[in-house]
This record gives sequence, structure tokens and C-alpha cells, in this order.
Amino acid sequence: MANRTLQAALKVNNPMGRGRALGKRIFRNWQLYLLISPVIAYFIVFKYVPMYGIQIAFKDFIANKGIWGSPWVGFDHFHRLFNSYFFKRLISNTVGLGLYSLALGFPIPILLALLMNEVRVEKFKKFVQTVTYAPHFLSTVVVVGMMMMFLNPRYGLVNTMIELFGGSPVNFLTEPSWFKTLYVMSSVWQTTGWSSIIYLAALAGVDHQLHEAARVDGATRLQRIWHINIPGILPTIIILFILELGNVMSIGFEKVLLMQNSLNMGSSDIIDTYVYRSGIQEADFSFSTAVGLFSSIINFVLLVSVNSISKRFSKTSLW
Repeated sequence: MANRTLQAALKVNNPMGRGRALGKRIFRNWQLYLLISPVIAYFIVFKYVPMYGIQIAFKDFIANKGIWGSPWVGFDHFHRLFNSYFFKRLISNTVGLGLYSLALGFPIPILLALLMNEVRVEKFKKFVQTVTYAPHFLSTVVVVGMMMMFLNPRYGLVNTMIELFGGSPVNFLTEPSWFKTLYVMSSVWQTTGWSSIIYLAALAGVDHQLHEAARVDGATRLQRIWHINIPGILPTIIILFILELGNVMSIGFEKVLLMQNSLNMGSSDIIDTYVYRSGIQEADFSFSTAVGLFSSIINFVLLVSVNSISKRFSKTSLW
């Protein structure tokens, strides 16, 4: 017995033994690893390999010299960003739009999932699911095109209705005060149904015996939702909230760029569009990389901080 224990301990502490054991597990489950290999390849090629280029944020990148041959400039590009005239506007718009999207776009899919979970007429439930899921499959270009048609000040449906009730037409897409609301509300319309799927899956795992016991005790439907369903999906809500807050600085670049114009620039100019202008239009690659890296660092700090807080107080976290 003692010899077997010693051999097991030596195998655990032996890197060669661990490597062979890992190889055996991979060989035994090669079909699963083959299935997940495209996802692994995607993250390696498009997420990890490009991290090699982060160093140009600390260099004065010259194309004909390459990344290694370009001279180091330290934190000069970051100082330029912090002293830029646009810095306050970029931070304000990016954080404001991210928090607005989180405040409105995060709870609505939860509410929709809770409501659909209570529907007992299957045909009506499937109809609602189809209607709410469908916008997810529209491209961003189509969504913005629909907004331009509906909100057109001359012949758009919205302004036509406003005029019918005696109001004056409003050019929503050129008004800076309307930009954030239009962006968030259109995103909620497009993503709510699809985002509710994971909550419906979590609700399917709630023990039905709890509901039966609550009915026997005289609990109403609202009481069962509040005391059974919501606590049952709370770990899922917390995990998704951590992930969403970790992306608060990563706003949909394509949609903002399509909705952006010279008149609403004061509200629509965010870090991602600034990176696009600096890096693509002005070919200032080092500076645009520094701006993008600054945004990613903020997201990383938020993700780690919120995850630590959640782990301490709710015992639910990503790691």
C-alpha cells in the first residue's frame, strides 16, 4: 500500500508522467479535441498571434523597418492620448454609451425569459420566440438602413406619425442628444430575443418540485418567480454580468460608424472610431495601437475587479 502511494506521488510530481497522462487523455478523447480544434485555432490565429503587434504602441512604427526595426518611444503615444483635446470626449462617450447599453440591454433579456417561461400556450410562445429572435439575424448595415428609413425627417414613419399629432419633424440621426438612445434601443430590439436563450436554458434547470411545493403553500406566480426562478438563475446572471461589464469599453464599432456623421460627432465619437480614424485613415499605427491598448486595459481591470468582488460576496465567479 505504501509503495503504491509513493509511486502515485512520484507520478504526480513527475512532469514526464503528467505529460504522458495528458497525452493518453487526449488520445482517448481525440474526437472531442478534433471538434473543438477550429475554435482553438480561431482564438490562436485572431486573438493571441496579433498580440505580438502590441509592442508598436511603445514604438514609432515605420513600415519599411518593420516592428523590430522601429525605434522605441516608451509611453509617448499614451501621453499624447491623455493630453489630446478629444480625450475627455472619447472617454465620456465610450463609458456613457457602454453603461447605458448595460443598464438597459442587460435586464430586458432576463425579463423576457421570465415572461416566456410562464407562457403555457406553446403556439403563442413559439410565435413570440420567432419574432424576438429574428432581428438577431439582420446585419448591422440592414438595421442602420431601417433606422434611416423610419427616422427620415421628410418621409419616415416616425416623423409622419409626429406630424399627424401636430408635432414638428425631428432629424433624429443628426441630433447629438438622440444618438445614445437610438443606438441602445435599436441594439435592445436586435439582441434581446437571442440573449434571452441562455436564461431560458437556465430556467429549464430549475427544479419543478420547488414550484409544486410553493403552490401547495399558496404562493402566487409572482412570488414563485421572485423566490424560485430568479434565485435559480442568479449564478448565470452574475456570470453574464461580469462578462458584459468586462466589455463596457468595447462598443459595437460598425454600428457607431454607420450612424456617425459630422453633426452628431459630439455624442458618437468613441474610442473605437477614433482608433479607426487614426490607424486606417491617418495611418498613425503606433498611436492607434496605444489607444486600443488603453481601452483593453480598462476592460481587463474592470473584468478582474468585478470578478473578485463577485467571488467574495456571492461565491460565483469566472475563476
